[in-house]
Amino acid sequence: MGEPLTVGVDFGTLSGRAVVVRVADGAELGSGVFEYPHGVLDETLPATGRALPPEWALQVPADYVGVLRNAVPAALRDAGVDAADVVGIATDFTACTMVPTTADGTPLCELPEFEGNPHAYVKLWKHHAAQPQAVRINELARTRGEKWLPRYGGLISSEWEFAKALEVFEEAPDVYAAMRHWVEAADWIVWQLTGSYVRNACTAGYKGILQDGQYPSRDFLRELAPGFESFVADKLEHPLGQLGSRAGSLTAEAAAWTGLPEGIAVAVGNVDAHVTAPAAQAVEPGQMVAIMGTSTCHVMNGAELREVPGMCGVVEGGIVPGLWGYEAGQSGVGDIFGWFVEHFAGAGHEELTRLAAQQEIGEHGLVALDWHSGNRSVLVDHELSGVIVGQTLATRAEDVYRALLEATAFGTRKIIETFDAAGVGVTELIIAGGLVKNALLMQIYADVTNLPLSVIGSAQGPALGSAIHAAVAAGAYPDVRAAAAAMGSVERAVYRPVPAHVVAYDELYAEYTQLHDYFGRGGNDVMHRLAARKRAVAKGQS
Repeated sequence: MGEPLTVGVDFGTLSGRAVVVRVADGAELGSGVFEYPHGVLDETLPATGRALPPEWALQVPADYVGVLRNAVPAALRDAGVDAADVVGIATDFTACTMVPTTADGTPLCELPEFEGNPHAYVKLWKHHAAQPQAVRINELARTRGEKWLPRYGGLISSEWEFAKALEVFEEAPDVYAAMRHWVEAADWIVWQLTGSYVRNACTAGYKGILQDGQYPSRDFLRELAPGFESFVADKLEHPLGQLGSRAGSLTAEAAAWTGLPEGIAVAVGNVDAHVTAPAAQAVEPGQMVAIMGTSTCHVMNGAELREVPGMCGVVEGGIVPGLWGYEAGQSGVGDIFGWFVEHFAGAGHEELTRLAAQQEIGEHGLVALDWHSGNRSVLVDHELSGVIVGQTLATRAEDVYRALLEATAFGTRKIIETFDAAGVGVTELIIAGGLVKNALLMQIYADVTNLPLSVIGSAQGPALGSAIHAAVAAGAYPDVRAAAAAMGSVERAVYRPVPAHVVAYDELYAEYTQLHDYFGRGGNDVMHRLAARKRAVAKGQS
């Protein structure tokens, strides 16, 4: 036997990545990637060609199994190791990504009678069509004074479990009736690996409104929608597994898919952002991790329970035991940059970054709002949309590109300031994810937030974090904090704020804040009116 190894698998928005990690020191020995063949379904259903309405985002669960069949064996080959040395595997997933299944875990979209019904498919995290349901949940919770609402910053997101489930209940009652389990994809993939369904405590708390051991009551759900009162008992509630715990053992079938030994430890499922914190050795209060990719998720630990307006949730032990885990986020970051490059720029990211880096702060004369995918924090409103102010006939592509980079930094600053004001102080910003390689973007974030930026030492932060959890599940370390100390990696204060830049960005941020509050806090509801018109037109065409 060689040195013990673990495998971490990160299921992202467009692909799944596997990494083979040495348990002793976290060294990443090999990796593999598998692109989802179906990608994100936001225009049509593959089985029928049926057009999807605006704000829909679905996926095909068979693509996730393809990651196990392809990315894991590829990572083993790349590492050049003996699979017999692998002692555990763990996975992380985007969230809230939901799979409606039968009692045995079969996704409803795989049944012939439902292959043409979009509600039977996986509802990806960025499926925002349940915003009307989220609004009703929030209004009723405020009216009733539900004690769980402040734990989510006063607003429940359309991205989360209850809003999406209510959408199915109201718009596809046949799918809802056939559904036995409403499963987080983070748990569904573990179910495929072990043959048993274990609900992870992380998504239950952050996305499933589980607080102090209770979900929203039957009375609340009945008042929300008659007939929906049994949702928790009939579709959602399930025994919980704690983070870093062993969910079960790798089945013979999953061993054949992956090339890993049958019977090794499989860790309880987790969320991509939350597993990244240990990978970046960010397990103490004050350390905020921003996992920057298509979207950004901000996670951090706090010693005390605080109510932070617009946060995505606070869960005791939600990241590491003994601390309160906080989450916030931005629904669009890399997606916004990619959208602009694909549709308007006429140049690629590298060229636009090079040109934008030559500009003085404010030279482009623009300020933008980063709401092209709605606002997750701190407004929690996915009917908000993007704005660019100051364009003229002299505005160039690199001007808009830089303004969009800056807008996402302003959005992160808004989140940090909200945490600070609530008594959850942020002293260090640690960046993980694919966007860390853009040095201009990183310097902008340091200057805008006036914080030192540390950088995770791994290009595969979530996958490394999953490998850390696999090591704990296999018994190699007593807990996640100990495993993170040995296997995590971070470079401190790689980017430092430039005082002159901080002053300049303070002025632009003041303009951003005025726009933020005007369009986002009721000064002008034009974005909601436009969204309603868009839905009405789409409904008339369907």
